[in-house]
Amino acid sequence: MIRMVRTTVATVAAAAAVGSGLFLTPSGAVARQGNNQDTPVDIEIFAPEQGHNAGIAGTGWFVDMEIAFDHTSLADTGFNGLQLTGPAGHNNIPPAPGAFGTGHDDKMPGLVVLTSTTSRTLPGFSGPGTNLAGLFNLTGVTNRTPDETELWDTWLVGAPVAGSGVDTVLTVAVVKDLNHDGVFNDAPDVVADANHDGRIDRRDLRALGVASNIEQVPFHISGDPA
Repeated sequence: MIRMVRTTVATVAAAAAVGSGLFLTPSGAVARQGNNQDTPVDIEIFAPEQGHNAGIAGTGWFVDMEIAFDHTSLADTGFNGLQLTGPAGHNNIPPAPGAFGTGHDDKMPGLVVLTSTTSRTLPGFSGPGTNLAGLFNLTGVTNRTPDETELWDTWLVGAPVAGSGVDTVLTVAVVKDLNHDGVFNDAPDVVADANHDGRIDRRDLRALGVASNIEQVPFHISGDPA
């Protein structure tokens, strides 16, 4: 079973600081309706689920999703190789090397992944605008047809840099082709607060420009030990 396989992937790091009232934020189909765009890319998040209490003392929770590109070649999705990576000795080694760190993902460079509670103080993190896509462990191709290219991307969070015992909102999108080279490869390392409201959210992603629905999942990062 594919999810059981994914649980063997090397551990990773994610981001945090506390928010309140987050479970009023829409997710899943509701979030897609709110996007109000005819987009060529569709994101579906399988983990975490809305309202769940995930993880062990801030670690051990997943982001697991599929990203489907309509009428887009594999090369034009921005995908440039299989990935099985992680921190320390797992970083960027065969058989499926991938760089590991905050910022855009070298294997899926159009993807933006945010949490509303990302640390402002840990090295490499600059608050909720930090693109966490570069921390993903496992990337592969799950469907290729003339009408669709589907990629799968998974992150096992191995450090409590997204907080422990806090509510957070996960936000995911694919950035549109900003440089007009025909490839979805323009995700920034940090998403700017475009409307200067002190938050980084879907409004800032819309201002940047997105090619997908903007998926948001409010959930709780458990502070309980194993």
